[in-house]
Amino acid sequence: MPKRFRLTRRFPVAMTEDGYRKLKKFATNAGLDEGEALSFLFENFESVTDEVNLATRLRLFNSELEARKR
Repeated sequence: MPKRFRLTRRFPVAMTEDGYRKLKKFATNAGLDEGEALSFLFENFESVTDEVNLATRLRLFNSELEARKR
């Protein structure tokens, strides 16, 4: 029997415009709302990410983060 989908946590998040646009596009293509899309991505994080690529992208993002905040 499938698990019942309940949104049990709400939290304020800050996203870049690029990140939000990509989230909206993914959600629309998948037929989900943004909250459901985020839940899907985090519940299936290991299977939707490439570990090597993730580490590289994370290092790049962190190196640019301070400059992007200004």
